[in-house]
Amino acid sequence: MKNLDALVRPNINDLKPYSSARDEFSGSASVYLDANENPYNDPFNRYPDPMQWELKKRVSEIKGVDAENIFLGNGSDEAIDLLFRAFCEPKVDNILTIAPTYGMYQVCADINNTPVKKVSLNDDFSLDAAKVLAACDDNTKIVFLCSPNNPSGNLLASKEVAEILSRFEGLVVVDEAYIDFCPVASWLPNLKDYPNLVVLQTFSKAWGMAAIRLGMAFASQEIISVLNKIKYPYNINILTQQVAQELLSDTENMQGWVEILLSEREKMVGELEEIAMVEKIYPSDANFLLVKIRKAKEVYDALVGKGIIVRDRSRVELCADSLRITVGTPEENKVLLEELKAMS
Repeated sequence: MKNLDALVRPNINDLKPYSSARDEFSGSASVYLDANENPYNDPFNRYPDPMQWELKKRVSEIKGVDAENIFLGNGSDEAIDLLFRAFCEPKVDNILTIAPTYGMYQVCADINNTPVKKVSLNDDFSLDAAKVLAACDDNTKIVFLCSPNNPSGNLLASKEVAEILSRFEGLVVVDEAYIDFCPVASWLPNLKDYPNLVVLQTFSKAWGMAAIRLGMAFASQEIISVLNKIKYPYNINILTQQVAQELLSDTENMQGWVEILLSEREKMVGELEEIAMVEKIYPSDANFLLVKIRKAKEVYDALVGKGIIVRDRSRVELCADSLRITVGTPEENKVLLEELKAMS
C-alpha cells in the first residue's frame, strides 16, 4: 500500500475539520449551555454523540473489532461516498469495480466526477485477480469488491481477493452486506494484515434494520480518522442510535431469522428447479437468488400485476433474462412460487 498521505486528496490532507460543541466536550454534565440547543423537550433537544461511541462499543463487542476501527454511516452508502470524497481527485483519479456488481459504486463515482474502470467477472461470476490488477493504473485509488456479490449472490474466492489486497497499492473495499448469510468468515479478522483493506457491512439485511439507515465501515484507525474528518458532524441521529442499541441487544433473534431465511432459500431452489420456465438458478451465499428464466421481462410484468415485486436484472451484464428474487417469509415465498407455477 502507498503511504496514506499519498492516497488522500491534498485538500483533504490540508482540511481543518468542523469542530462541533460535542466534539470539544465528552462525558456527562448537569448543565449544557454550549451548543445553542433548546433546553426543553429532552432528550430530542440535544445533539447526538457525533462519534456514536456507545453504539460503536456494542458493535465492537459483536464484530470483534476495536471501536476506533469502526465508522458508522447513514447506510453503507455514506461510507462509499466519503471514500470517493477523501481519496479520489475528480477527473484525475479512478476507481475499479467488477461487473456485474452493486450499482451505487458507479453512482457515487458519477456524483464525484470520478472515472470507473470495469472488469467483467467470469461467466460463472467468479473473480479473476489478474484481470483486476492488469486493469489498474497509477491513478486507480480504490478497488470495490462486493462479496457475496450483488446481483449474482456468490462469494468471491478469498485467494483472488487476497492477491488483490497484497498487490494493489490503493484501497480495497470488500463490501460484505450479505456476509451474515454466508458460511465463510468475514474479512474483518484480516484488517491488521492488510492496511489497505476497508470492510463494509450493514444492519439493513440480516439484522432487519433497513429503515433506520445504519451502515458500518471497518478499517485502520488512520483510514477511519480520514472518514471522520470529512463526515457531517451529527451524521447518525439519536433515534437511529437508540433503536440500533435496542435491536443489537438480541443477537439470537437475528440468528434465528438467518436460519429461517437460509432454510427458505434452499426450499425455493428445490421448487424453482421444478418450474419449466426456469433455465438456471445461480448458486447463492446471500438472502436472494438470481434466476435465469424464459421471457423474464414478461414474467416480471405479470408478477407486478399480481402485486408481487421481484427485480428484473435482465439488462445487467452477464444477467440476461434473469430475475433477482429476495427470500421472504414462508408465506411470501409460497405466493411467488404458486404464481410462477401457474405461468409455466
